[in-house]
Amino acid sequence: MSLRNIHLLGSPVLRQRAAEIATVDDEVRAVIADLFETMRFSKGVGLAANQVGIARRVAVVETDEQHAYALVNPVLVERAGSVKDEEGCLSIPDIFGDVERAERVVVEAGDEHGKRRRIEGTGLLARAMQHEIDHLDGILFIDRVGPLKRRRLIKEWEKSRKGQTGYIKELAAEGAAQS
Repeated sequence: MSLRNIHLLGSPVLRQRAAEIATVDDEVRAVIADLFETMRFSKGVGLAANQVGIARRVAVVETDEQHAYALVNPVLVERAGSVKDEEGCLSIPDIFGDVERAERVVVEAGDEHGKRRRIEGTGLLARAMQHEIDHLDGILFIDRVGPLKRRRLIKEWEKSRKGQTGYIKELAAEGAAQS
């Protein structure tokens, strides 16, 4: 397991639709382990592979100790209700916006062993799964707010990045410094 660098808003891989995974093998399991480690280190509740520069359909979510899932080739098969709540994203640090999402979802996905399963989620788990599936489709949470709010959030992001270049947040160095 190792920390992966996180791609930030502006990185082209964040706007790509990730490719399906044919087989869950040791390489995919290693990516899943790295996603969990990187997500936990960054204090997130979800992370998609394209956020670490890998355009493949795999993500992880963990809202609490009982709800930690690897999602390989996830498909949203049911949605019900609607709720608006604040979201953020590890690829757009410190920027938050209210996003309307389904209140309850059912997702079919493979796990780290390749076994397909159905995961029902409400509340934060439902929101996190929808957010990560959006990432795998090249959609960011700022795409789900109105145009005026989106412009404001992008300006806020650009202001926070003043003087910084590139679209990668290097975590490997941070992790080594904290060890």
